[in-house]
Amino acid sequence: MSNQLTASTSTASKHSVESALKTGQLSDNVSQHELNDLEKVVEEKLNKKPKSEYIFVVLSCLMVAFGGFVFGWDTGTISGFVNQTDFLRRFGSTRHNGTHYLSNVRTGLIVSIFNIGCAIGGIILSKAGDMYGRRIGLMIVVLIYVVGIIIQIASIDKWYQYFIGRIISGLGVGGITVLSPMLISETAPKHLRGTLVSCYQLMITFGIFLGYCTNYGTKKHSNSVQWRVPLGLCFLWAIFMIGGMAVVPESPRYLVKRDRVEDARLSIAKTNKVPLDDDTVKLEIMNLEASVEMERLAGEASWTELITGKPAILRRTIMGIMIQSLQQLTGDNYFFYYGTTIFKAVGMDDSFETSIVLGIVNFASTFFALYTVDKFGRRKCLLYGCVGMVCCYVVYASVGVTRLWPHGPNAGISSKGAGNCMIVFACFFIFCFATTWAPIAYVLVSESYPLRIRSKGMGIACAANWIWGFLIGFFTPFITSNIHFYYGYVFMGCMVFAFFYVYFFVPETKGLTLEEVDEMYAEGVLPWKSESWVPSSRREAGYNVDDLQHDDKPWYKRISLK
Repeated sequence: MSNQLTASTSTASKHSVESALKTGQLSDNVSQHELNDLEKVVEEKLNKKPKSEYIFVVLSCLMVAFGGFVFGWDTGTISGFVNQTDFLRRFGSTRHNGTHYLSNVRTGLIVSIFNIGCAIGGIILSKAGDMYGRRIGLMIVVLIYVVGIIIQIASIDKWYQYFIGRIISGLGVGGITVLSPMLISETAPKHLRGTLVSCYQLMITFGIFLGYCTNYGTKKHSNSVQWRVPLGLCFLWAIFMIGGMAVVPESPRYLVKRDRVEDARLSIAKTNKVPLDDDTVKLEIMNLEASVEMERLAGEASWTELITGKPAILRRTIMGIMIQSLQQLTGDNYFFYYGTTIFKAVGMDDSFETSIVLGIVNFASTFFALYTVDKFGRRKCLLYGCVGMVCCYVVYASVGVTRLWPHGPNAGISSKGAGNCMIVFACFFIFCFATTWAPIAYVLVSESYPLRIRSKGMGIACAANWIWGFLIGFFTPFITSNIHFYYGYVFMGCMVFAFFYVYFFVPETKGLTLEEVDEMYAEGVLPWKSESWVPSSRREAGYNVDDLQHDDKPWYKRISLK
């Protein structure tokens, strides 16, 4: 192997390198014995590596994860905009008594059209990451986001102008949603990858929380300060994001794919704080070059490969779409998009204050998720999250249906005790969501696709998330006006389905490199047995993978949360 070969932040998967050795894609100068020795040396170094040496890669990933803040800021502010007096006066309709309001149709469109822009941006603009690199791609989509913000701020009294601005800013955020987790997953060490990708969700919750706080601070004004100031702050977030991308290292996987091996070595050495000739660098580059070479032999990836590709690409594509869809079907945006409106319905005097409480719970809970995602694994967190959210919905919906309005929903009299109970269980729901499904949906998708189709796979999966976000955002005003809090039972049913889907179709990827995830899919390991799977590079004598590929028990006897 050439002495120019280098590494990345995660430990290499020997499976890809061994395959390359067998097919002659790596130099014959690298023997299997040398490969084994090199891997042992690297493992020993990583085990002894002090945590302080991970500071740079953690800060870099946090900078990339700031893209989530941009998305969260929009979610937090729009929930208040649709209730601000100046916003209603400019973009709403006028009743016969002179008061202003937004119809259900207009509210649904203004809130949810952002998601359609995100879905399109996630599929189309994520290609910028393949063409120009993950960093430059992020800069491009942030600039598109800024164009949308300018159009929104410039809106005077035409709701459709604001509507168009929402679509364009959504295009940019859609690209961010794909490229941010992608760059983090391709840069982070495997044992920190789940935590660092979860930082993207942490930033989303931070953005939602600050958005709520900003709405609370501007609602006392009677002019466009109510909504233009929160929008104007988006320029600051964009400058911070673009400035951060100027110092963040590029993805070594992207650089190797573009034959920029020297740049990849510099990127890896910088993020790992090791010399350019370190064994960790050499081993990772060996793995990356082998993986890229095998992808090149297969030719340029097409969209049809999401269906026909191997190993098990169709299964992974469906899994990504389902996980992202089910994340929306938890009903989280029912609270976040319409939090202010919901708490008015339960009789809160200042619903903006209650939204801030939800934002605090959401933000604080996500810190706990940074621990759980790598401590307990992806599957267990998702499964326990389903159980917790189902319990919350049972109480929330039941109290709302039977106790909130003693004399009926049209009587205008609500029970304060019932309202307080609903607020408490809404907070419990947010805790369950923020510690499980919120971050892990992005973690799973970011680590489930091979490099060759990663941008396409993540784009399709995230588009599913945005489409469901649009449907929920648009139809929620109509649904709640007709069935009120029975709506909670709909989301509860979705979570029951999600539990069984995760158990039988989602494998555990905790502690695996991105290349080892490929190996697990290639071996056809059953998802409910995947926690016991060991990569070929770490197997001991007598290990039998066949036991993980078959299960003769009836389906109902396979379920266990141990």
